Amino acid sequence: MAWRKSSNPPMLPLVVILVLLACLFLWFAARQRKASGLPGGRIIYTDTSRWGAVEKPLYAAAIGLTGKPDYLVQQGNAIIPVEVKTSRSGQVPYDSHIYQLAAYCILVEQSYGKRPPYGILHYTEGNKPGRTYAIDFTPSLEMAVLDTIAEIQSISLRKGVDRSHSLPARCARCGFRHACDQHL
Repeated sequence: MAWRKSSNPPMLPLVVILVLLACLFLWFAARQRKASGLPGGRIIYTDTSRWGAVEKPLYAAAIGLTGKPDYLVQQGNAIIPVEVKTSRSGQVPYDSHIYQLAAYCILVEQSYGKRPPYGILHYTEGNKPGRTYAIDFTPSLEMAVLDTIAEIQSISLRKGVDRSHSLPARCARCGFRHACDQHL
C-alpha cells in the first residue's frame, strides 16, 4: 500500500493557535476588568454612556433619595454597587465617597429588595493602576447616612442658610453660583 500525501494541512497547529488566541483574549479581558475596578459577576446596571443608554435613577421614596451608581454587578444573589472616581485617593477613601456609596447600597436594597454586603469604590489614576476599596455596608454606616440625609432635608427647609466654606475655587464650580448672594 502506497502512502499518499494528504492535501489537507494538519489541524493541530491551527487548533493550538486558536487556543492561544483565546487565552490571550481572556487574559486581556480580565486585565481590563481589574483595571476598571469591577468585581466578577454580571453587570446589570450602568450609568456610563459608553456601554449604551444610561439607566434611569434608583429611587427610595420613603427617604426621598435618588441616585445613579456607575455600575451594579450581580454576584449570585447579591447586587454590588460600584462607584468609579477620577480623583486621586489618599491611603483611605474620602468619607464623602463612602457615604455616597452607602447611599447607593440603600437604594439597591430599596429598589431590588436585596441588601448589598458591601460596595466598591474605585479610584482611577491616569495610566497607573488605580486603587479599589471594598466598603462593608454595616448597620452603623447605614444609620450614619440616614442621619445625614435627615439633616440635609431639615436644613433644606430652612431659609437663609449661610455658605459653609471660604474656598473661592469651590464657589467657582458651584451650580448655584448664579443665584447665591454669598459667593466668593
